[in-house]
Amino acid sequence: MERSVSLSESEQSKFISKTYLWMGLALLISAVSAFFTAGKIFDGNSLSAFGKFLYGNRMMGFWIFAIAEIALVWGLSAAIRKISLQTAILGFLAYSVLNGITLSSIFIVYQIESIAVAFVGTSAMFFAMAFYGATTKKNLATMGKYLMMALIGVIIVSVLEFIMYSFFRLNTSILDFLIAIATVIIFTGLTAYDSQKIIKISQHSNGSEDYQKVSIMAALELYLDFINLFLALLRIFGKRK
Repeated sequence: MERSVSLSESEQSKFISKTYLWMGLALLISAVSAFFTAGKIFDGNSLSAFGKFLYGNRMMGFWIFAIAEIALVWGLSAAIRKISLQTAILGFLAYSVLNGITLSSIFIVYQIESIAVAFVGTSAMFFAMAFYGATTKKNLATMGKYLMMALIGVIIVSVLEFIMYSFFRLNTSILDFLIAIATVIIFTGLTAYDSQKIIKISQHSNGSEDYQKVSIMAALELYLDFINLFLALLRIFGKRK
């Protein structure tokens, strides 16, 4: 019995460790991808050919990569039970690269000091809420449900803001600020919720390929929590160039 409990605790620890390691690897890949892409956008004081592809012609290239990201996440989520572990890993890493490419714009818009401060602040908030989610005895499932509903609302308002600004040239700075604040609140809560969910899933982990794929999807959720929290904080406090 003691050996069985020990093995169970070992598998639980491995599941949690792998999940956070996958998340950390994704953040590192995205950071390298963003930094490398940012260095290729300009040729002297003008846009390079790659920069024109990304941000010229109404940002056509940027939107291609952004849509590819969304499609990849949806595809992974829908097919995770059917695809192999290797395919899940490749999809996860590919998403990290694609997201890094679209994130490269922050190096153009914001001062590097602001990016660094936002990253440190995000890290502190993320790990504080992750610790809370992993240790609290309170069930956060209900909170997670309402946060997801709020996130859908923010996405809808963000689309409306984009239309208002892009097609009608309306000043949406106040609305953008409110969206950023709402985003910080939502993803701060989702970080705690997702962390608790990972702990609960890990209690049943047996080291199988299915659970390894679940670990990758859990890492993707944490990664998205971190990135969205980071971007929202940057929008609120970041100093533009």
